[in-house]
Amino acid sequence: MSLPLLTYPLSSQNQRVNSYEIPGDEHPRRYTTDDLPKGAEVDAIIWACYRQVFNEQQIIHHHRQIALESQLRCGQITVCEFIRGLVLSDSFRRLNYESNNNYRFVEMCIQRLLGRRVYDEREKLAWSVVLATKGLYGFIDELISSDEYLEHFGDTTVPYQRRRILPQQSQGELPFARMARYDSYHLNQLQQLDQWRQFGNGVIDRSAKVYRRVLFAVPTLSIAALVATIILIASPK
Repeated sequence: MSLPLLTYPLSSQNQRVNSYEIPGDEHPRRYTTDDLPKGAEVDAIIWACYRQVFNEQQIIHHHRQIALESQLRCGQITVCEFIRGLVLSDSFRRLNYESNNNYRFVEMCIQRLLGRRVYDEREKLAWSVVLATKGLYGFIDELISSDEYLEHFGDTTVPYQRRRILPQQSQGELPFARMARYDSYHLNQLQQLDQWRQFGNGVIDRSAKVYRRVLFAVPTLSIAALVATIILIASPK
């Protein structure tokens, strides 16, 4: 039996302020399939989904979900279902879920799926309980099917950081992609999962010294060979 979502107070954040200003260059671009995009426009939507879910630090060719991309291009799934597939992919689970504690993972998912910061520690605790009781699939389904997600993004819009900039403020909030993603717990998890190589405890990394020697030796030997060749050619027979 799963526990109901705990209640938590809503704090004052930018995304709760109504927007009446004209969007500028620093405002997030909305990627949506409402206008029936084709070709390069669909490629831009797919790229925006990867950038939102994985962030640019984790976007590599190995993490692409080719089958999901094909389904989205053919109209078999919605943007919302594509986002869900990316979050539940093996790559995202290994890079973010298995290497972070529940509280940090909840914070990351709220940032990337709901486009805002967590309200307070109680909200983080509430969603952590959902993650612990319903598992990863149940937690992601709860977020994506929430009224907040459907109201702001629905089935057709790629999530983005909402209201990062307010015209009344001289400086906007820091983009989520530039915030620290790791802590000491994350580093310990990477070491336990053998995803991080740490030098020490008798293991000495001499690679830099070897590279310097090679970089010095190769040009020296080349010049010596060139000089020897010139001497042989110029010497009288």
